[in-house]
Amino acid sequence: MSKISDKIINTVKEKSKSLEGEMSFFDHLEELRWHLIRSALAICVFTIIAFTFYTWIYDHIIMAPSKKDFWTFRAMCQVGEWLHRDMCISNINIHLINTEMAGQFTLMIDSALMIGLILGIPYLLFELWRFIKPALHEKERKAASGFVFYASFLFICGVLFGYYIITPVSLNFLSSFTVSGQIQNLFSVDSYLSSVSTLTLATGLVFELPILVYILANLGILTPKFMRDTRRYAIVIILIIAAIVTPTPDMLTMTVVAIPLLLLYELSISVAAVVERRKKKRAAEADAS
Repeated sequence: MSKISDKIINTVKEKSKSLEGEMSFFDHLEELRWHLIRSALAICVFTIIAFTFYTWIYDHIIMAPSKKDFWTFRAMCQVGEWLHRDMCISNINIHLINTEMAGQFTLMIDSALMIGLILGIPYLLFELWRFIKPALHEKERKAASGFVFYASFLFICGVLFGYYIITPVSLNFLSSFTVSGQIQNLFSVDSYLSSVSTLTLATGLVFELPILVYILANLGILTPKFMRDTRRYAIVIILIIAAIVTPTPDMLTMTVVAIPLLLLYELSISVAAVVERRKKKRAAEADAS
């Protein structure tokens, strides 16, 4: 009889542990849901602000890379004077049209949402860090304490690089490129917004490469030796990406785009090396103890 009662008690204990594990899992899902909700609310707030000041944003931010007095074009003209080359942009042939009944209203909504997303990503990273932080050990928390700052900093640098370098150069080339003089370039507002937002946001995400390498190095997937051994292939890939992003025969422009990507790769190697040294140090301390 006692054996049966003990078996029942053990079964109840195991069942309670299982229920506690399930509740813990659902609690984590609930916590993640609230982090995502707060991030979505922050993006909505930034979107509403962008919507409120949309006229100024459209004239001075969205359309700025298509104007010949944009900062990048003035800087190119100054560099051309130093190099005794004609690098000034005298005219940008961008003529926008709207072919949809609600096209301009949709443009307003989409561009305000895109600006809200870009401004809200640092807060999204902060909420992600708040969700992950409790699951980390004390040493891991210290090692990743600057995650939000560095990830946000790299993303902002990428957005600025994409907006001020890649976007205006690409717009200038694509707007003036013609297969035949009989074809007139008339761009829809959706196509223009898609080009500006994609180039800007994509560059911001590409600049997160050191953060991605840090995570993969901690998981043991990437090592600094592997990245150094494959450096020559990485350089070729980066040059191809630079050629695609800036489809222009000017080698100077392609080089300007490729150099930051190469620096990011070298920085990623350094990040992976730091992670490897820390892992070896922890392993040595564990063996000593």
